[in-house]
Amino acid sequence: MTALLSELREAGFDPEAITHILLTHIHLDHAGATGTLTRLLPQAQVYVHSRGAPHLVDPSKVIASASRIYGEQMPTLWGEVEAVPAERVHSLEDGNVLTVAGRRLEVHYTPGHAIHHVVFFDVHSGELFAGDAAGVRLQDVDYVRPPTPPPDLDLEAWFESLSRISRLRPDVLYLGHFGPTRDVTRHIANLRERLIAWGEIVLQAMREGKSEEEIREHLIAKTQPELERVARDPRAIKRYDLATNYPMTVQGYMRYWRKKHPERLQESPPA
Repeated sequence: MTALLSELREAGFDPEAITHILLTHIHLDHAGATGTLTRLLPQAQVYVHSRGAPHLVDPSKVIASASRIYGEQMPTLWGEVEAVPAERVHSLEDGNVLTVAGRRLEVHYTPGHAIHHVVFFDVHSGELFAGDAAGVRLQDVDYVRPPTPPPDLDLEAWFESLSRISRLRPDVLYLGHFGPTRDVTRHIANLRERLIAWGEIVLQAMREGKSEEEIREHLIAKTQPELERVARDPRAIKRYDLATNYPMTVQGYMRYWRKKHPERLQESPPA
């Protein structure tokens, strides 16, 4: 937090003058520090989709869900997750428009990765702040990875969200993990393709009766070689795992298939 505030000052901004914190969604890697920020930024108001707002005021369910994924790593990764005062939380709905720092930002509801996910689109600049709806892509690595955590993964909703983003015709996507990507059409096509492919890998392994650990190792064996071929820096694999790890990915898909399409689990695996 100290580093963030220092960088804001170095960029010429007074943290005490900040008035808006815009959240694409409430997962801890995007919103876990919001309570602390509201304590340190006295004028800041928080804007989040209505389905996420209650979990900022009482983050206990989010913490419990994340603990099932990260276990003993929780304190190291997130530290203390503070609640946000209810009077400083403002609920957003699809179609809202915010005026922030001279920008006119459209709010578009984009579930799939999370049921409380929105993106913010500046029509005039063509910039779209995509959160995790547009996947994970490290700078200088030509590889889009699907972040599919439980409990809200919904591929059908996600595909519609990607179509909606495409219809907005943004010039650049700002990804939560990490930074800008300008080849928007290709980026979205790659994410859509991998969401499908990775889901089918997990589905087939579930049909074969593999355990969660076996499915994880199977998915790594099937998908990681492609990343290794395009990543110039060997540390990139570790950084992708920090952004969206394989255990989380597998848990998300397994819950999706069981909850949304149990009938597909009964199909015979391909010969």
